[in-house]
Amino acid sequence: MATMVAEPYVNHIPTMTGGVGAKMLSRFYKNHFVNSNPPDTVLEPISRTVGATQIVDEMLFCFTHTTEIPWMLPGIAPTGRRVEVPLVAIVKFRGDKLYHEHIYWDQASVLVQIGRLDPASLPVVGIEEGRKLLDENLPSNTLMAAWKSSASH
Repeated sequence: MATMVAEPYVNHIPTMTGGVGAKMLSRFYKNHFVNSNPPDTVLEPISRTVGATQIVDEMLFCFTHTTEIPWMLPGIAPTGRRVEVPLVAIVKFRGDKLYHEHIYWDQASVLVQIGRLDPASLPVVGIEEGRKLLDENLPSNTLMAAWKSSASH
């Protein structure tokens, strides 16, 4: 909290977790965010873009769902499944202090990976999403039924 402005805010976009103000964020960080990640959590950096007043970090967030993760999967008991999901954090500064964080990820992919969403009838993927981020040579357009037939056009 010492690195933040007096009234910072954090918004995890897919689940609307976080908060506004030092008191709410201190509570959120202490009880629902920093210490709630599974022990094998790894953030694999992909890219960083630095602007005059903000940075954008792209990373692969990897973990085994062995604990409840209130900020990402509120109310969902551990499934023991592996999750690898691209995550983007936009961090804005005022002077040398953090003003806000907007954190984005594909919640459908996370739900597929923990077995709570069936991708069979939906245009969503699971762990393949993160693997494609790391390896551009993996197939593209696999969800597009008409992709193969367009090869001759």
